[in-house]
Amino acid sequence: MQLKQRLQASHKKPLPAGAWLLHQGEIQSQFYYLHHGVVRAVYHSARGTERVKEFYFPGECCFLYLNWLTATPADYSLQMVTAGEISEIPLAFLDAADNQDLKMQLLIQQVIYKEKKEQMLLLNTPEQRYQYVQTQFPDWEAQLTQRDLASYIGITPVSLSRIRQRLNKG
Repeated sequence: MQLKQRLQASHKKPLPAGAWLLHQGEIQSQFYYLHHGVVRAVYHSARGTERVKEFYFPGECCFLYLNWLTATPADYSLQMVTAGEISEIPLAFLDAADNQDLKMQLLIQQVIYKEKKEQMLLLNTPEQRYQYVQTQFPDWEAQLTQRDLASYIGITPVSLSRIRQRLNKG
């Protein structure tokens, strides 16, 4: 059964902003197809700080690839940033012989995404990282909090505010 067919047969579940799809430390048994809304993968430290790993937007499959591939507990939580609607699909769906093309497409997409993010973080100043996000993901600023956006590019919200002020003056 193809993903499109599976989604048509699935129950769409509405969720409010702030709802948890997966908590850090839990075993991941399903993935989520995001019909509407925004989801974040976020790490919570023992000291209470948060680090945003990535965001998911409508039309994307939300799950933690490393934990799926290694069958380990979730290193991050998955949380709705905005209200939205999801479909839940067992991860075993991706292991079915009929779905190996989908599995390969998802893995290739993830490798490309990860390489681009790593390149962005390693080769750019904080200001360049912010400009990269503005160029590559122009809708993010309207959909994400300043705190989440700053965390994604590896800076504090105060630093992001200063960068924005500098760029707006120039």
